[in-house]
Amino acid sequence: MFTVALYLLAAAATVISLTRDRKKTAKALRIASNSFLRILPDFGTVLALVGIMLTFLSPAIISAVLGRQSGLWGMLAAAVVGSTTLIPGFVAFPLAKSLLDCGAGVPQIAIFVSTLMMVGVVTAPLETKYFSKRVTFIRNGLSFLFSFLVAYVMGAIIR
Repeated sequence: MFTVALYLLAAAATVISLTRDRKKTAKALRIASNSFLRILPDFGTVLALVGIMLTFLSPAIISAVLGRQSGLWGMLAAAVVGSTTLIPGFVAFPLAKSLLDCGAGVPQIAIFVSTLMMVGVVTAPLETKYFSKRVTFIRNGLSFLFSFLVAYVMGAIIR
């Protein structure tokens, strides 16, 4: 229902924009559609990979490895995977929702998403070019530790 309300709000805002300035609205819609078309191949590829992964990993396996009962070991596994993979945010959140639907625990998914967004093992060599190794290590280390705090808070809030 909330999604429908957002679509209706967007449609109403577009109509209002059209009545105020057709040229600017048309230009904005062209820019938006071009951006969408540029993202679509990457998004489709990642969604296909997620679909394949969820086909091979049953909900029972996901629940055993990342479920609430997996505790600290599941959180560590999620943190390591999140820290070492490079997935864009627009893919990470639907993936997180799919994993939650398959039985993963909230703290485990919170730490996965947190480390995915904040810790950059893959991007560390590039980061050290612009900052020092020390700064890169401190930033990644603090982000890794902070992800556990995020997981704890999310686990306490969302049950």
